[in-house]
Amino acid sequence: MMQKIYYPYQEYKQDLKTLISKIDQSFDAILGIARGGLSMAQMLGEYYDLREVYAINTIGYDDTEKKASVEVFNIPDLKFAKTVLVVDDIVDSGDTLMEVLAVLNRTYPNITFITASLFYKKTACMKPTWYVKEPKGWVEFFWSEDLKG
Repeated sequence: MMQKIYYPYQEYKQDLKTLISKIDQSFDAILGIARGGLSMAQMLGEYYDLREVYAINTIGYDDTEKKASVEVFNIPDLKFAKTVLVVDDIVDSGDTLMEVLAVLNRTYPNITFITASLFYKKTACMKPTWYVKEPKGWVEFFWSEDLKG
């Protein structure tokens, strides 16, 4: 059984600041992978003073069980954009990010997609453009935990 690690808001806020310090490229839209990337997309949108903040949906897990394939839906209209920052909380297997990028690149072949996450597992099939740290277990994010009980 994998160790569960609670990830509190204060650490999240510090890690987002670290991520911002690493991002050395401009972009004209932010796309959060729902649900894990939504808080990041919103806060980064505020930080960069960008109103072009969008979401894309995926289903890759059933609770903590990984599904056979990743479903991608609710693809936003990004036709105006040149470069889009795609954000997610964690790149675990990398399957979600890889499938999202495959769909986005097929839909918008003229847009450059760059990626950022808070956590990245070295065993993933792809590495985000920027990340902050490697998880040492199953991360229990504050936004998943804090409203329970």
